[in-house]
Amino acid sequence: MILPEIDPVALQIGPIAIRWYGLTWLAAFYAIYFLIRRYQKNLNLDQVSDLMFYSLLGAIMGGRAGYVFFYSIDQFINNPFSIFFIWQGGLSFHGGLVGVLIACFWLSKSWKVDFFWLMDRVAPFVPPGLGFVRLGNFMNSELLGRPTDWSWGVIFPSDPLGMTRHPSQLYQAFGEGILLFIYMLWIAKKPKPTMNISGHFLLGYGLIRFLTEFFRTPDQHIGFTAFDILTRGQMLCLPMIVIGIILIYYSYRKQT
Repeated sequence: MILPEIDPVALQIGPIAIRWYGLTWLAAFYAIYFLIRRYQKNLNLDQVSDLMFYSLLGAIMGGRAGYVFFYSIDQFINNPFSIFFIWQGGLSFHGGLVGVLIACFWLSKSWKVDFFWLMDRVAPFVPPGLGFVRLGNFMNSELLGRPTDWSWGVIFPSDPLGMTRHPSQLYQAFGEGILLFIYMLWIAKKPKPTMNISGHFLLGYGLIRFLTEFFRTPDQHIGFTAFDILTRGQMLCLPMIVIGIILIYYSYRKQT
C-alpha cells in the first residue's frame, strides 16, 4: 500500500502554520487532562491544570534534552545551544518522561503530597496521549518501520528507498495507546500499595516499546546499539523495565 503524501501543515493562517503533529500533541494532552479530570477525584481543577501545564513543559524540555543527549550528542558538542532548538524537531520519549517526573516531583513538594501518591493517580491515564503522539509520527511519515513483505506494509512518501515497510508507528500507537491503557485500567481497578501502579506503568510501557521497536528502523545515524539487533530505544527501555519491577516488588514488601 502506497501511503499518500500528507501535508504536515493542517491549516495555514497567514504566516502561522498549524501542523498535524502539533494537533496530535494537543489531542494527547487534552485526552490526558479529560481523563484525569473526569475519573481522578483526588485532584481538584487547579491541581489538574497545574499538572498538565508543568508536565507539558517538562515533556517538551525533557524530550528535547533527551533527544540531544541520547540520540544526537555530536550536535550538542558542536553547538551546546542546540539543546534549545525545539523547532528543529527531535523529541525523545525517555527524556520527556524524565522531564515530566521532575515537574511532578516539584508539584508533589509544592502540594505536600508523596511523589508516588501523585504518580499512581496520573499513570493510568497517560497511555491515550502516547497513542495520539504516535499517530502524529505516522502522519509525519517519520520513525519509519523496517522493510516487510506483509500485505499491510506501507510505502512512505518520505522514504528515499521507496521500500514497503511496517507501519511501526501504528503498532506503537496501538500498543502504547490502547493495550497499555487497558492494562493500566485493569491494574488500577483495585486498590494497590503506593508506587505499585507507577511500577506497572514503567514495566508495561518498557515491554511494549521494547517489542514494537523490533518493527522500527533504527536511527540512521546510530544504527543498532547492542548485539546488532537492539536499538537505542530498546536499550533505554531496559532500565524502565528493571525499575518498574523493583517498584512493584518494593510496594508489596513495604506493605507487609
